[in-house]
Amino acid sequence: MKTPLLFLCLLCVFCGYAQAAQDRPNIVLILSDDQSWTDYSFMGHQQIETPRIDRLAKESAAFAQAYVPTALCRPSLMTLATGLYAHQHRTSGNDPADTEANAAHANAADEDPRELLISHVDELPTVAKLLGEAGYLSHQSGKWWEGPYQRGGFTHGMTRGFPKPRGRHGDDGLKIGREGMDPVFDFIDESVEAEKPFFLWYAAFMPHTPHTPPARLFKKYKAEGLTDSVAKYYAMCEWYDETCGQ
Repeated sequence: MKTPLLFLCLLCVFCGYAQAAQDRPNIVLILSDDQSWTDYSFMGHQQIETPRIDRLAKESAAFAQAYVPTALCRPSLMTLATGLYAHQHRTSGNDPADTEANAAHANAADEDPRELLISHVDELPTVAKLLGEAGYLSHQSGKWWEGPYQRGGFTHGMTRGFPKPRGRHGDDGLKIGREGMDPVFDFIDESVEAEKPFFLWYAAFMPHTPHTPPARLFKKYKAEGLTDSVAKYYAMCEWYDETCGQ
């Protein structure tokens, strides 16, 4: 995520899956990444088609004016995960500051400097931790900077802290959407079988670069006379919308 592009956060509640948990609705948190707030049909875009998210917006409360004090990926995600401002969760950037103090601290502890930031999530309440106390299963997919998904309180997830420990963005979690939705479907099936309410964190790495949309969508927007770069971005936005409707 980067300024001035914002991400769309839609909180959806589905109550039909777990019969034994009707008093605790299932919760799905949907996040797009590096998508301008204007780039949805329901927000008035004249070319990008997002019919599935449009339907959700029509059935929901849509906030046309919302602001974030830290318009960077990691601080924003930490705020969503914890409900805290950056000065409270102590993550105000994507990476630790390159200072002598941080380097000395990391060297003394024989740790990657990123651990200085990741360790904060261990001490904080997160929505996954709090829902876990209420009997929820939870699944992380997509963007997650805070090491393995377990550190955020998720019972299930995709991000493992690889390719190197405490890596950036979310490693295996970034496959969701672009390479299918099976991990999400499998988690939902498991939750239903266990008769447990669930929380799903779907923070796909879309329409973030690399812009590699399906050829059918690229051709659709390219036929409108757009440049390759714009057509790819528009196609990525529609592709993300398709994943939300699966």
